[in-house]
Amino acid sequence: MSDHVRVAVVIPSYKVKRHILDVIGRIGPECSRIYVVDDCCPDGSGEFVRQNCGDPRVVVLQNEVNQGVGGAVMHGYQVAIRDGMDIFVKIDGDGQMDPALIPDFIEPIVAGEADYTKGNRFFDLEEIHAMPKVRLFGNAALSFITKLSSGYWDLFDPTNGYTAIHRDVARHLPFGKISRRYFFETDLLFRLNTLRAVVVDVPMDAHYGDEVSNLKISKVAGEFLLKNIRNFGKRIFYNYYLRDMSVGSIELPLGVLMMLAGGIFGAYHWIQSASRGLTTPAGTVMLAAIPLLMGLQFILAFVAGDMASVPRRVLHRRGSVKARKPAGQ
Repeated sequence: MSDHVRVAVVIPSYKVKRHILDVIGRIGPECSRIYVVDDCCPDGSGEFVRQNCGDPRVVVLQNEVNQGVGGAVMHGYQVAIRDGMDIFVKIDGDGQMDPALIPDFIEPIVAGEADYTKGNRFFDLEEIHAMPKVRLFGNAALSFITKLSSGYWDLFDPTNGYTAIHRDVARHLPFGKISRRYFFETDLLFRLNTLRAVVVDVPMDAHYGDEVSNLKISKVAGEFLLKNIRNFGKRIFYNYYLRDMSVGSIELPLGVLMMLAGGIFGAYHWIQSASRGLTTPAGTVMLAAIPLLMGLQFILAFVAGDMASVPRRVLHRRGSVKARKPAGQ
């Protein structure tokens, strides 16, 4: 890793007063600035850090109104852009994310291999058993749905909040439109795809201590599903009709129409035959099955093409993060 990279760490701070100082203390010298964003924390975590942390790299930012993890992170991003930082790493303040992994997250960006990196707790199969079963199932389901909505088919663990981003990508994000609460990480992937940014998974282990998660899966499952469906529709429109046209622009609507036509035709005649106590003629069955099968083939062809179109060329200029030296050096 280059010594000329100005790395900023953004730590959203909300009810993490017990862990925040330990997290800050374990952040290595590769980081030039540490932004602790007090998201209107009822425990006064920002003031607590000011009074008890002597690290000169620490800057405490204050949200006057609670904006959720997304709002806190975007506040940190905007200040980091203003301060001329090169790479922004986001970690939580509850101790679940090991700051020793920060070099692993920024190295692909420095090497020109990624614009954005994120953690993946599912890489090591031997460590998965440490994850609570509810989180394991929830992340597996969300990962599949997020692949559809974001277009990053080669990623997993979409809600992982251990991330790093290059400033040249961050400054193009629509800060006013990104979801500000628990859907933040998933929504950000969708926004990155619309920018055609390269995203890479970084293997990591999960650490679960005595912290209490504010995320209740039962309360957000419906919201996540609806927002992923919305993002999927937007992504398809942006990538296949607004910005470009390809064979996939025909395959998807044609496949959906054929499956609908076959399904409606088959259901109608099956109901008619059943109400009269008759057997549906083989010819009628075939007339329903053929468009269903052809429609499925068109949709599968679209998915295959969509998987092959995952962004591979980084947006930021390789070497641009090496042009400046950290403050004070």
